[in-house]
Amino acid sequence: MHNEHQPLPVLMAGGGIGGLAAALALTRQGFQVKVLEQAPEIGEIGAGIQLGPNAFHAFDALGVGEKARSRAVYTDYMVMHDAIDEYQVGKIPTGAQFIERFGNPYAVIHRMDVHQSLLEGAQDTGKVEIVTSSRVERIEQDADSVTVWDHQGRAHRGQALIGADGVKSVVRSQFVGDPARVTGHVVYRAVVDKKDFPLDLQWNAASIWVGPHCHLVHYPLRGGEQYNVVVTFHSREQEEWGVRDGSKEEVQSYFQGICPKARQLIDLPKSWKRWATADREPIGQWSFGRVTLLGDAAHPTTQYMAQGACMAIEDAVTLGEALRRVNNDWVQAFDLYQRARVSRTARIVLSGREMGRLYHAKGVERLVRNDLWRGRTPERFYDAMEWLYGWNVSNCLSAAEH
Repeated sequence: MHNEHQPLPVLMAGGGIGGLAAALALTRQGFQVKVLEQAPEIGEIGAGIQLGPNAFHAFDALGVGEKARSRAVYTDYMVMHDAIDEYQVGKIPTGAQFIERFGNPYAVIHRMDVHQSLLEGAQDTGKVEIVTSSRVERIEQDADSVTVWDHQGRAHRGQALIGADGVKSVVRSQFVGDPARVTGHVVYRAVVDKKDFPLDLQWNAASIWVGPHCHLVHYPLRGGEQYNVVVTFHSREQEEWGVRDGSKEEVQSYFQGICPKARQLIDLPKSWKRWATADREPIGQWSFGRVTLLGDAAHPTTQYMAQGACMAIEDAVTLGEALRRVNNDWVQAFDLYQRARVSRTARIVLSGREMGRLYHAKGVERLVRNDLWRGRTPERFYDAMEWLYGWNVSNCLSAAEH
């Protein structure tokens, strides 16, 4: 129990990447944080993720930049090939020229390594308590505090609540209650050891093969000792949002007509995880009194912009900056935070939908897609990415000022 002189902690629903990043941001503003994590132990599932310069700016702002950098693999370029005929649609160098432009690198990393970096940072502060096996079920608030009841009937009281409880957020469900938009696109993810990965695809690059109603992604992880393999296809089934084990037979049945070089990717993994994907329509209100949403709870998106985790970490930094700006007034800070974040994250959600269409083009649309970037210089690619990768802690609140 808290005595009268000890301030209440801030409650965090969810101990994933967004929740731990937000916990770190809050400790930097002097708060104690209590993380309520539904899983029996703190951790992450998944495989590789991509980190743009914006993510490294955010890691630095949270004090875990070196931890994250030490676990990442730095790519030489991003490349897109047509999966039917191997045509190189576009290639973007991510070496010295890219780093000079954006102030930080492009990298790929195992999702667990991002989570571990944030967890270590949170534990190092001594200000973050993590309660596992605690799924949020109900929320009440008054003028001064928020009380959360978990599925075990325990009450947790705090001065504010951050709903960082992921794509199926209970916090969002209580305050917004909007439906998911199931895409019908299914994503299979796996990690393959280097010794089992084709030599002719062992590129130090974030690589994508785009085909009709499908695409394949691969890139190195963990010092190049493993490779991340991701394949996406339009399902024949009526899909429901969720994750389960995949079947080799199912994934192989979808990739007819693609070139042998790309096709070998789907024959590699011994086991797959299968995600049926969804997003939600962007909303303009995330904050409700002393409660706000963050990460996938606020703006669940498809994977096509490779920015889901990056946006959650940006949210955390922006929330911390909003609190600093208004001297830790929760209601004002939550309003400033959402105004700074709504349009940027909505752009990711909507751009993701368009990018999915572009990747999966067929017929004449495919030919148009393959012509889009012909002859484009690195500088022109970088100009097009400025809105995304130019984000940093010094400009994170600027959208709220217009």
